[in-house]
Amino acid sequence: MDARLLDILVCPLCKGPLQYDKKAQELTCGPDRLAYPIRDGIPIMWADQARKIEPA
Repeated sequence: MDARLLDILVCPLCKGPLQYDKKAQELTCGPDRLAYPIRDGIPIMWADQARKIEPA
């Protein structure tokens, strides 16, 4: 994932910063507890495609 792209991408719901999980190939939003998939190098930023992150 290109670092420049990570600098400009934000959560589509809360507009907050995203964290890149290289192993899971996801962009995660902590406040919304959502993980957006990255498919073939392309972040899928639709809320209906996001996976809910369960509390630890």
